[in-house]
Amino acid sequence: MTDVSEMVSVVVPTRNNQRTIAACLESVRAQDYPSVELIVVDNHSSDATQQIAREYADRLEIAGPERSAQRNRGIEVASGPWIIWLDSDMILPPDAVTAAVATAHETGATGIALPERTVGEGFWTACRALERECYLDQPGLHNPRLLRRDYLREDGGFDPAMSGPEDADLRLRMRERGDVIALAPVIIDHDEGRLTLRDIWTKRYYYGLSIPALENEHEGAVSGQGRALLTAYVQNRGRLLRRPVHAAGMVLMRGMEAAGYLAGARAGRRRR
Repeated sequence: MTDVSEMVSVVVPTRNNQRTIAACLESVRAQDYPSVELIVVDNHSSDATQQIAREYADRLEIAGPERSAQRNRGIEVASGPWIIWLDSDMILPPDAVTAAVATAHETGATGIALPERTVGEGFWTACRALERECYLDQPGLHNPRLLRRDYLREDGGFDPAMSGPEDADLRLRMRERGDVIALAPVIIDHDEGRLTLRDIWTKRYYYGLSIPALENEHEGAVSGQGRALLTAYVQNRGRLLRRPVHAAGMVLMRGMEAAGYLAGARAGRRRR
């Protein structure tokens, strides 16, 4: 049974996300779980992000330099025994927190993942949405979003040397210890707007800069992730075949992402 007396602190790191942050924070405020604390950690935004956040947040922190450090700051100041972290372009269904906490109690899992789907406009966004549909029933490809605050504090939280792979790093650390990650029966919306190939390349190159740090902590992590993705695509080949144009775009997009990761990783190794 869900213990609704246990506060859940929702931590939202952000920077210059005025387009999406209001919808994200409104969705947190609309939760049917009775005890939710909303913490926004802003990395010195130059747009209206901070002003919007003040309208919704119980606490607004200004911290950086990257998402891992921002999340760790949110965990540090949180009041609740449970932590959920969201990106500021994500939207929760009203029962997301209730379902996440209930899944933790019912399964005894250490971490709870909230599967997500991509929403937005344009061809490449539709390709991304198709890709994410292949992962919805793949527990091994989902990173946790709900964990006990004490667990995160004892584990050290998110690695500040990583920006992008930090969620995968946490998932891999948990699995190496034998901790279980379960899926909550909800789907959250990830508003990626109108993606372009330039957007896709730039983000993956940036994330790739942290790949050497991930590989240093988890040997074989990148190749293992690649095999898991291919398995998901094969298992969902019927879904892909029903949308051949978007499937072809997805293949092109994933190839570009792989190249971006590789280029970023090479640059990251030179910096180490």
